[in-house]
Amino acid sequence: MNVLLWFLQILLALHTAVGAVWKSSNSERTVPTLGAIPHGIWQGLIALELLCAVGLIVPLFNKRLAILAPIAASLVAVEMLFFSGVHLASGSTSIGPLIYWLVVAAIAAFIVYGRLVLKPIRRNEASIRFG
Repeated sequence: MNVLLWFLQILLALHTAVGAVWKSSNSERTVPTLGAIPHGIWQGLIALELLCAVGLIVPLFNKRLAILAPIAASLVAVEMLFFSGVHLASGSTSIGPLIYWLVVAAIAAFIVYGRLVLKPIRRNEASIRFG
């Protein structure tokens, strides 16, 4: 299970980093149904996605920061649900983007479930020791 979770985390991190790069080179107006998102929030999502991509990968190198993976995956899932909600609120009848966002949200939710329930983080891995 751990191997599957790491595989999914790496894929989600790549997906999220590519999404951040795409957002930095494209406007929110590129996807018509996302045009309702204010530009400042769009820019904030770039930073959030880059942080989430790092948070999904860092535990691979530092086990004490293992709690970052489910936190980052949770944020990605919430972002995908946010995009789905904006898409539905726009009145669009296109289901392609909606399916895409919901699949990514489901993968992110599985990572959270896997890291917190199926392969729980041990207390000593999640604590950050100073000094």
